[in-house]
Amino acid sequence: MIFRELVRMSLKAVMANKVRGFLTALGIIIGVAAVIAMLSLGEGAKKTVEDRIQSMGTDVLTVSPGWRRHGGVSQGGQALTVDDANAIAERCSTVIAVSPQLSGNAQVEFSGRNTSTNILATTPEAAQVDRYSVSHGRFLDGRDQASRGRVAVLGTVVVENLDSTPENLLGRDVTIRDIRFEVVGILESKGQQGWRNPDDQVIIPLSTGQFRVFGTENLRSISCQVAHGASQTLAMMDIEKVMRREHRLRPDQTNDFLIRNWSEMLSTFEETQKTFNFLLAGIAAISLLVGGIGIMNIMLVSVTERTREIGVRKAVGATRLNVMVQFLVESLTLCVAGGITGIVVGIIGAGLLSRLAGWNTLVNFKAVLLAFAFSAAVGLFFGAYPAARASRLDPIDALRHE
Repeated sequence: MIFRELVRMSLKAVMANKVRGFLTALGIIIGVAAVIAMLSLGEGAKKTVEDRIQSMGTDVLTVSPGWRRHGGVSQGGQALTVDDANAIAERCSTVIAVSPQLSGNAQVEFSGRNTSTNILATTPEAAQVDRYSVSHGRFLDGRDQASRGRVAVLGTVVVENLDSTPENLLGRDVTIRDIRFEVVGILESKGQQGWRNPDDQVIIPLSTGQFRVFGTENLRSISCQVAHGASQTLAMMDIEKVMRREHRLRPDQTNDFLIRNWSEMLSTFEETQKTFNFLLAGIAAISLLVGGIGIMNIMLVSVTERTREIGVRKAVGATRLNVMVQFLVESLTLCVAGGITGIVVGIIGAGLLSRLAGWNTLVNFKAVLLAFAFSAAVGLFFGAYPAARASRLDPIDALRHE
């Protein structure tokens, strides 16, 4: 009963000066909001990269043109060709599927509408390696590749940008660089994946892209799917050995190609993200500490202003513990109220970053609990000294205070 009365008196004291209470808690509000918004931004970036890599498959290795050093000077590596992809498919026992790829941007036109999108020229194996699936129609097949067929599979964003529907486009012709392509399929949506949107692209046969659209036999990359249970490190060694033989590299020459392991990239990114999160949390924690110092300052002023009140309470029987609890509850109330307000502001801020700036954000429940707990701890820590000072006041001196 006594504790309930102390809490009631503390809340009454806080509400007696709402403006000062709000300004006092503002540092806590800003700190908590910054923690939640910044960590949400970091978690959103992490989720985007994870989704991107998972959609590509953590069992996929990507070979791309690299750089080689000659006489201390970096030079462009040898271009990748279909022969390189065929050699990997034939000689690497740890690789079960290979998808050579060539891409570039172009205008796609249909029924008076047009959109600029990515044109991906690849083989039917891309459906397995890059995990493409179709919602309408079919994917590319061997006959399309062998005949340099003018067929296309459209992403869902392309369909939307052409102001059409899958049913209306399927079987119809679209124009790419003045060449008519029959739409044979519509991809299932994968969603935005960071710097690349697999829904905003048109897939055509590799042979068609090389000889009809892009006019080059050089590839952008070669995607290789590692066999289930096989070591990715061993697969990378196999691919490297085959590629060095294909490019006729001497033992003393460096690789003129790159092999990317997306699993390792994910692990590296996660480690970097942890460091980034700690940095963001540290910056926001400084704001919380500054807010805590402000609360301690105001509580000390409050003790001075209410010296006679404290003297009266002690004269009628209040103990040192009663006075200390009252001021601790006041400090804790300011910090908890600021923490709750900061949580709301942080969540709204994360939503605004996502909507207005187009950044992916993901509110982490653990970050919310951490920020709230830290704000409460700040209230207890920085309220302890003013509360102790108030409890030590001599009632006779306090009653004489003007």
